[in-house]
Amino acid sequence: MDQITVKQGAYFQDLLFQPQAIEKTLDWLGRENRWSKTSDFFKSCVWRRIILTGMGSSFHALHPLNLSLIAAGHAPVMMETSELIHYGMSLCDEETLIVAVSQSGQSAEILRLLEENKRSKLIGVTNTEDGPLATRADLALITQAGNEFSVSCKTYVAGILALQWLAAVIGGAEEAVCMETFATAAGSTKAYLESWRTHCNALADMLRGMNHLFFVGRGYSLAAVGTGGLITKEADHFHAEGMSSAAFRHGPMEMLQPDMFTVVFSGAPQTLSLNRRLINELKKRGAACAEVGPAADFAPFRLPDGDRMLQPIFEILPVEMITLALAALTNREAGFFEFATKITATE
Repeated sequence: MDQITVKQGAYFQDLLFQPQAIEKTLDWLGRENRWSKTSDFFKSCVWRRIILTGMGSSFHALHPLNLSLIAAGHAPVMMETSELIHYGMSLCDEETLIVAVSQSGQSAEILRLLEENKRSKLIGVTNTEDGPLATRADLALITQAGNEFSVSCKTYVAGILALQWLAAVIGGAEEAVCMETFATAAGSTKAYLESWRTHCNALADMLRGMNHLFFVGRGYSLAAVGTGGLITKEADHFHAEGMSSAAFRHGPMEMLQPDMFTVVFSGAPQTLSLNRRLINELKKRGAACAEVGPAADFAPFRLPDGDRMLQPIFEILPVEMITLALAALTNREAGFFEFATKITATE
């Protein structure tokens, strides 16, 4: 295995801080009867619909909550904030609850939503306690990731934790049981990240010569594949796409070529066989691919084995290692923005 040099800039440091971000956020969620207050708020109305909205990784992070709400018998509408503010405000009546996610709480789209929404109650999930989303929400869940340099990482895992916590509250789960489950997330994340150097070297060997990267999965994994495609482009200026495994069959399969690698997230038991069937088909066609999951053969893709509620946190970790490996292969500092800004201030 060839050794690579990973430039340990601010994004790299943010990656290593993720266990602490999880711990601090869980501590915040566990204080001051927040579980009961959130439960009482949700039960204060029989919601006709629940709108889930955000942009970028904040939008992708909503996929697990969307599925949890459907399983609980609710009627969620998942819509990017950029579309909601121009095409969906007629949905926002007194019987609608909005769950809006924004790390900064002050992106252009979120500010427009706060201005346009006159009737719906709103839960804001944000990392900025004094931002407009936090101060104007009817209920605010504040993640505790601290300042973030560029690409979403520690704010993403903290946001996923808050959204999974919210899903548990809405679903009527027992607080003590859930908090005990969530308490394992930081330790498992830390254990995985401690091997970052070995993971990055192995991934660099695997990805050397690749020019196209696809992340595919189903269910909860839609959060990781969508965010994976986004942050790989942001962090590395590298072509990457994230989509459902089913959507991958509807067109992108025709793109198979020697310099294309497909990362398949094994996901939940009900679709595990479908995802592994895809892997087998890709291998038969000579395409480069690998499975991400607790049973993965490739060490950087072997996830911590934990409760299903923690899956979306763990699934982003191999993607982050990929961003470090790709940057090292081109002698770049991963996550260093040249054109983008941390807060998108223009629609």
